[in-house]
Amino acid sequence: TARILAKMVNKTTDDMADCELCKKITNGVCVDVIEIDAASHTGVDHMRQLTEQVQFLPIESKYKVFIIDEVHMLSTGAFNALLKTLEEPPSNILFILATTELHKIPATIQSRSQTLHFRLLDNDLITNHIQHVCNEENITISNPVLTKLVSSSNGGMRDALSLLDQLISVSTNSEITLEDISLVLG
Repeated sequence: TARILAKMVNKTTDDMADCELCKKITNGVCVDVIEIDAASHTGVDHMRQLTEQVQFLPIESKYKVFIIDEVHMLSTGAFNALLKTLEEPPSNILFILATTELHKIPATIQSRSQTLHFRLLDNDLITNHIQHVCNEENITISNPVLTKLVSSSNGGMRDALSLLDQLISVSTNSEITLEDISLVLG
């Protein structure tokens, strides 16, 4: 989702499929989209390096985007170092702070951020999309198999699509059976 947002603010054409910069972002090779895993970069020194990078203008895009994943893992000192940059960010910088534990983010950081809460998808939405993918790929999937696939995805489209991919690889004759899903799920 963070990469999609980075593409949206930096796209050079209306169709992101034709945008060369968007392709670079998708492949993780755009120099102006910096992804940081806060779980392994928890210290103050890492945030100070980041704040130094903020001072440089974007090279190939309109906005330099910093994606900090698992941001709740930062130390108190690292949050304090990040806070200064968040208080007065340059106009061409965008921070995306991703976490599953919002309660661990200091109030000083939260007050300077826009919070977007993601939710699990409805089973009907997943069912319709999986059925659409199967139709496009000329794959036959019965309702009992589809129901089991959707319930196993626990509201996650990525999990549902991953399971569908596994089922396609073990199925024969472009038909996914209950035996196939039993083989994959046990």
